[in-house]
Amino acid sequence: MILSPMRFKDFVWPHNPRVYSISYERKLAVHKIPFGRHYLQSLGQTRRVLQGEGEFVGERAYDTFKELASVFYEETPGVLVHPVWMTTTVWFAALELRQQPRRDYVAYSFQFWEVVDGGASTTLSARTAETAGTGQAADAPQGAQWHTVVRGDTLWALAARYGVGLEKLIQLNPAIRNPNLIYVGQRVRVK
Repeated sequence: MILSPMRFKDFVWPHNPRVYSISYERKLAVHKIPFGRHYLQSLGQTRRVLQGEGEFVGERAYDTFKELASVFYEETPGVLVHPVWMTTTVWFAALELRQQPRRDYVAYSFQFWEVVDGGASTTLSARTAETAGTGQAADAPQGAQWHTVVRGDTLWALAARYGVGLEKLIQLNPAIRNPNLIYVGQRVRVK
């Protein structure tokens, strides 16, 4: 099976990381009951952490790592498209150089934290409220263009059809949590 390359914002990995994992966490409270008993209370799920390690090899290995590092320095979350995990909006939380870099070989590790509903980010604009029945954002500017999803449509295909970058299309539609899942009849803002 051939996997597509991993992408974050405008950086595309020349080859997928060697190792990656995803961590889920639920916060629990323990309540003590007399005579040695206790019960657990779920305080809810926390962020998912997507992490891994890999190498860049070849003539431009160190330059490729520097390109990835420049994406890390951007102070905004972005869309992570992973060949195995679902596509999600994340913060690039950590990037580590794993050894003395060489021009032709760099070992690195990375960590992304998923953006959770309700904000989790001071740099993201608040999700726009939708007006009843129309599916259009209440604060959409005049001249906004919408597409009604038909069977077979994907966000990738709509981005290509309307000449809009996928990341821009996702930003225009903050109510779409999973870019891999849109429904027939759903209205998608394309401009």
